[in-house]
Amino acid sequence: MPATKLSHLVLGIDGGATNTAAVLADSQTGTTIGRGEAGPSNIQAVGVTAALKELNTAVAGAFRAARVTRAQVGAAVLGLAGVDLDEGVEVIRGWADIVQLSDKLKVANDATLLFAAGTPNGWGLAVIAGTGSIAFTLDAQGKTGRAGGWGYLLGDEGSAFRLGQLGLRAACRAADGIGEPTSLLAAFLKKLDSNDPREFIPTVYRGSWDKAYIAGLAPVVLDAAASGDRIATAIFEQETHELARTAVGAVTAGGLARDGVPIALAGGLVLRSELFRERFLKELSACGVTPGPVGLVDDPVVGAVVLARKLLSERGA
Repeated sequence: MPATKLSHLVLGIDGGATNTAAVLADSQTGTTIGRGEAGPSNIQAVGVTAALKELNTAVAGAFRAARVTRAQVGAAVLGLAGVDLDEGVEVIRGWADIVQLSDKLKVANDATLLFAAGTPNGWGLAVIAGTGSIAFTLDAQGKTGRAGGWGYLLGDEGSAFRLGQLGLRAACRAADGIGEPTSLLAAFLKKLDSNDPREFIPTVYRGSWDKAYIAGLAPVVLDAAASGDRIATAIFEQETHELARTAVGAVTAGGLARDGVPIALAGGLVLRSELFRERFLKELSACGVTPGPVGLVDDPVVGAVVLARKLLSERGA
């Protein structure tokens, strides 16, 4: 347990469905002192015990990298997927108290980090399109709005998982001779190293093609769309449109002005695919929300550090 306090340091944590990053930084300059990495810490996806274990691993790694004995820091901000409900926040706060993270603490959804890291003045529209998808808004007065974030069974439109899943479904229908022929069938069979489409069944339900792997198939769908495959193109166009609708839902919920909205984008799908990103922004405009400055946030934990420094400044050192 931490026994002393490092008031000159702040801690920023970004935790999601794929990985967790913790950064120990100088409170005055924001310079990174140490960084720790761990696995997924979304309590809704992996459970409380596993999530807290990964959080602890990431924090320990940051202190170890900094060659600093673990202790309380001046302020800490945790942006975590899956903490939208009050009970989720309380679970994280309870853990933070036990490990004596900091007595100046903020816990919020991971999307809130994007405003600090990816918009000019810390407000606007934040959209995450990675394994899952969600959209948040924050105005200059602090009013928030959100849409999406329902998870892969209930939603996640415009996510990498959704692209991979719909691509697999289309391939299966093509294999049955029911759906339109698509190059996706051959592409997925190549991934499987098999000529038998029925091998998809044990591989998906009992094998290694879990949610993360299926999300990793999104580039296959996008490549097929870029090559002119009609089915892949239809999936690509549908999902960029649905992600735009999710973003508009957040703008509406937050009462944000629709013209020249500052936008922060994060998540592997929207960051790594220019094709997907440009189509999404086009669909967003078509849905009535005109993008202003667009920031690409490759490392949202930077936003957590910004907010932690602000928290320390607001409440005193």
